[in-house]
Amino acid sequence: MAVHLLKVCVGIESVSQLREAQAARLTRLGSLRHVTRHAPRRRAEILAGGSLYWIIKRAIRVRQRIVALEEVRGKDGKRCALVLDPKLVATEPRPRRPHQGWRYFSPDDAPRDLTAGEYVDQDMPPEMLAELLELGLL
Repeated sequence: MAVHLLKVCVGIESVSQLREAQAARLTRLGSLRHVTRHAPRRRAEILAGGSLYWIIKRAIRVRQRIVALEEVRGKDGKRCALVLDPKLVATEPRPRRPHQGWRYFSPDDAPRDLTAGEYVDQDMPPEMLAELLELGLL
């Protein structure tokens, strides 16, 4: 069974800003890689269909499929590059407190993907988002 990773998208204020930043990086480098200090130990489970779920402005808002894990060398030792599919998949927004680094994220806990006909303002303030979700309006 697949397992996912959960990470705070530091320095990004909205899904549209993440989309623009990644498009520029993809054009410049040819692939999307997010380098982390530690390699996940559950490698096989991640590569069995896992995604990186991004927390933006205190809510999970989007995910990207992880297509590979690569060892890279930094100035101070080994690192792990999460190679990401360029496609951003909007998810049902879910409030989430920030944390450092990445966390394993069970598929049972993951928010569902939004379908093409569904629309949620991905840049909505987290407090408003949380209230609307609590009321069952989203």
